[in-house]
Amino acid sequence: MVISKEELMINEEIRDKEVRLIDSDGTMLGIISSKEAQKLASSKNLDLVKIAPQAVPPVCRIMDYGKYMFELAKKEKEARKNQKVISIKEVRVSASIEDHDFNFKVKNACKFLKDGDKVKVSVKFRGREMNYTSLGEEVLGKFAEAVEEVATVERKPKLEGKSMIMILNPKQQ
Repeated sequence: MVISKEELMINEEIRDKEVRLIDSDGTMLGIISSKEAQKLASSKNLDLVKIAPQAVPPVCRIMDYGKYMFELAKKEKEARKNQKVISIKEVRVSASIEDHDFNFKVKNACKFLKDGDKVKVSVKFRGREMNYTSLGEEVLGKFAEAVEEVATVERKPKLEGKSMIMILNPKQQ
């Protein structure tokens, strides 16, 4: 029963003649006029809240509105806290990369993958390098082999404009 804050009507905002009333402890009190329901709620120092406006007659509940909204906000905050945001980190290599630079980039990519991020490996071709795209494909293949114990290839190397891109996913533990 998740209702947005905009949909809830409380106390005097409820203009219906009759409502189906639920007490604060959850017992059904039946169909009562909204004025009587309002009096009942105010006698208990609680609010009358319309929880099902689409029902015929609408369903209202006697509850502490402030406490209810606080609980809703607390649940939303908890749900956001448990989410894992996956970001994409990029590692750029060239078609004619040296061994030390290559190993350094592999080490960084492994660190990103262990943190749970996706890694986008790209090779940029400049000028005449566009004639030798096979070199870039070899570098990306070698890169995939170097990180295969911590990653799986999500998207194989693909030429897009002047760059070749490959996307790696972290392996599940």
